[in-house]
Amino acid sequence: MNLREAFDAPAPAIILAEGAFGTMDGKTANGVVMHSELFDAKAVIDSTHAGEDAGDVLGRTDVEDVPIVASTEEAIERAPDAEALVIGVAPAGGALPDEWVADIEEAIRDGLDVVSGLHVFLSDQSSWQALADEHDARLFDVRKPPEEENLRVGDGKVDEADANVVLTVGTDCAVGKRTTTFELYRAAKRAGLNAGWVATGQTGIMVGAHRGVVIDRVPADFTAGVVEALVSAVAEDHDIVFVEGQAALTHRAYSGVTLSLLHGAWPDAVVLVDEPDRDRRTHFEQWPVAGVEAEIDLVTELSEATVAGISTWAAPEQVEYPVPAANVYHKNGSEDLLSAVREVL
Repeated sequence: MNLREAFDAPAPAIILAEGAFGTMDGKTANGVVMHSELFDAKAVIDSTHAGEDAGDVLGRTDVEDVPIVASTEEAIERAPDAEALVIGVAPAGGALPDEWVADIEEAIRDGLDVVSGLHVFLSDQSSWQALADEHDARLFDVRKPPEEENLRVGDGKVDEADANVVLTVGTDCAVGKRTTTFELYRAAKRAGLNAGWVATGQTGIMVGAHRGVVIDRVPADFTAGVVEALVSAVAEDHDIVFVEGQAALTHRAYSGVTLSLLHGAWPDAVVLVDEPDRDRRTHFEQWPVAGVEAEIDLVTELSEATVAGISTWAAPEQVEYPVPAANVYHKNGSEDLLSAVREVL
């Protein structure tokens, strides 16, 4: 999916994050407000933080004057120029919460497009599609997998790409691969490089990746091929392509998608993302985190890539790593990590 083709960026938007803004459950909403090149957040809907400012909730001084309100009605009053409602939370269980229905319907009746990260697809339901048609609104379900005719097995096409490819890989889930990918992309743009990036989760698509797919919705046989096609497409117009990784090669639950990304992107360089204080896997406390050395060994064994650097959430000078490390939230951290990547390339 490429939402850049559907909107004139930055499109003014309202972000629905009811009950979750500023939390891990609201990470899509958080990411869109902080990072999106595609949407310009004008208001956030979350009744639990109504009256506050989004930057204060996120602890970000670079997010200014984004009010948090209690309803769509109030959001539209605060942002009458909004073009889209971005649903930035995917509730546990996948269903559309009953209490959100009125908010979404009101947005559509006001002519707003709906960009949804829900597990249920609004555009597949006749009642939602009819309401959207009636009010000249569009429905975008970013979790929808590619159409069957666009599914393909990996065949090495990416080897022909005339661009450098950089993939992020993690030591676990939820360690900041999407953030690292985006910060590397932004650092490359600041350095004057012709950079593009590929998202493999819903947040990255909404933030404005040049191509993207929610990779866990792609049938396993076709995961590498779909990634290969996305990377190849972005490489046609860019000299360096950053690819968002998922999970970890040592993760017993999710390593299949991690390996498919490694083989589909077939990167020249890899950046490993690490939370050094974490010793048990997120949501899988029964399993220990295997660690940086184990992931590096597997990357080099299973691909031809070089691990160029570590994106760490610690102060890099306080942790002994086998390759250069930087924290992308520290001053010049993204630039330092990009330098390590360019050294390898």
